[in-house]
Amino acid sequence: MSDPHFFGYGSLVNTATHSYPDTRTAHLSGFRRRWRHTSLRDVAYLTVEQAPGHIIAGLIAAVPNGDWAALDLREAAYDRLLVAPELIHHDHPHPITVEVYKTSTANDAPPSTRHPILLSYLDTVVSGYRQIFGQEGAQAFFTSTDGWDAPVLNDRAHPIYPRTTPLSRQDRILIDSLLDDHAVQRITTR
Repeated sequence: MSDPHFFGYGSLVNTATHSYPDTRTAHLSGFRRRWRHTSLRDVAYLTVEQAPGHIIAGLIAAVPNGDWAALDLREAAYDRLLVAPELIHHDHPHPITVEVYKTSTANDAPPSTRHPILLSYLDTVVSGYRQIFGQEGAQAFFTSTDGWDAPVLNDRAHPIYPRTTPLSRQDRILIDSLLDDHAVQRITTR
């Protein structure tokens, strides 16, 4: 039997943020990404919510021996849910189970100036999407994600996000352009 897999749709797409090397691109049907604040953290994070007719791109990765402990600790503000096999599309040669992390609706709230999106987190996510899916994938990340009315805290000079990855000049220009295209408010203090 194959190891279980997770479906990453945010920072887990950036393979520099984790140590799960057995990755493949995948698509999750019937969902969209959304920026949400959770009462368990001070800033907004990505989550998924059901959205019939929509598809989001991401990565699946094997969790060796089903040892979820480290990943569950990393994703402590999320619930881990089993994905129905007909909703996940990938090229893995064997039948696999796939799970996805979703914030709990009991803890969800809209992002706000007090609980903004961290630019260092967004940079890490979009950089991963561009590396895996190209510029079109980075653009598709923006169009398949809701909640862009949330403010973005510009912490690039002093990243708050603990798994920040180096940002190329090309990524910075692309991300800034996409933020402008979506008229995202940027703030410098909470």
